[in-house]
Amino acid sequence: MSNYYIQQSIQIQFIKIGGMSNSSILQIGTCGQITTNDFLYNTGGYTEPAPEAEKNGSTTPSVTPLVPLQTPR
Repeated sequence: MSNYYIQQSIQIQFIKIGGMSNSSILQIGTCGQITTNDFLYNTGGYTEPAPEAEKNGSTTPSVTPLVPLQTPR
């Protein structure tokens, strides 16, 4: 495995973001290697699968989000 060291100088005079939505990423500059981690823990000590979800007949969320979200286009 090699190690790379990158020195950057970034100067932004003006930036206008038209919109950001869920899962949007704005990256300025270099990103190193991104590795994903997934850890599965059975903290409740469950031994059986979860029961099937109940359908409430509504397509709107039953909980209002804490952060206002844009309507998908």
